[in-house]
Amino acid sequence: MAAAVQQPQGSVHIIAADAMQVYRRMDIGTAKPTVQDQAAITHHCVDIAEPSERYTVARYVDDVAAARRAIGEAGAAELVVGGTGLYVTAIVDGLNMPGEWPEIRAELEANEDTEAMFAQLVSLDAEATTKMEPNNRRRIIRALEVCLGSGVKFSSFGDGIGAFAPTDTTLIGLRWTRDALRARIASRVVTMIETGLVDEVRSLLGETNGMSVTARQALGYKEMIEHIEGRWSLDEAVAATILRTQQFAIRQERWFRRDPRIQWVDVYENPVEEVTPHVMAALA
Repeated sequence: MAAAVQQPQGSVHIIAADAMQVYRRMDIGTAKPTVQDQAAITHHCVDIAEPSERYTVARYVDDVAAARRAIGEAGAAELVVGGTGLYVTAIVDGLNMPGEWPEIRAELEANEDTEAMFAQLVSLDAEATTKMEPNNRRRIIRALEVCLGSGVKFSSFGDGIGAFAPTDTTLIGLRWTRDALRARIASRVVTMIETGLVDEVRSLLGETNGMSVTARQALGYKEMIEHIEGRWSLDEAVAATILRTQQFAIRQERWFRRDPRIQWVDVYENPVEEVTPHVMAALA
């Protein structure tokens, strides 16, 4: 998914809209832009948080605002690239971000019954549950935190999600066939293992402050932690990573498919080559 925003003529800066590329040293599992990529094109919202931190959408909104100020000062064009739906929505449509209630969140995080928490959220804010998967523990906890802490529905904080108001942003979506996507994901996970994902995760866990609950939920990292801590074999962890990533890709497609403003580009062999003309036209 890429969102191209018209800005003054000149160079192009990239804003990453990925909830896990914000974390330093989480490189292999997030497919983070390489050092060479970042040297060739200025990237924003990459490597801006420690893995031990709980990084939030509210903080991302602030970081994007700072990035946009820098892009404006450079007289550059802005290209948002990413797949975290809520982050893209925050940039394109804006979000009215609710506050935080750490004590309530801690109590919720201690509750291992995700199904029961989802049922509780249904009773408090049924509308919010229509915009998340019943096993998306992180979002369920956040929604409950807001409902219980603020006394109002989580879904009442802005209408950015699902509103699809007119926008000056050109939205471009990349679409593979399901079979091709499944094969690419399986191949990518194998490559991640071959290039050192297990050692990367082991190193992160060994840091003084370890990994936050948020960082530990990242695809690939969560499964490798299960392996490193002795609950799964490596083969089991790899199989789970492939399956969960494939499932996530389907949810991700459903999220963006709702947006009628997106121009879909079907890609077959080389996504960069195939989408470049569309992006260049949007930036012209």
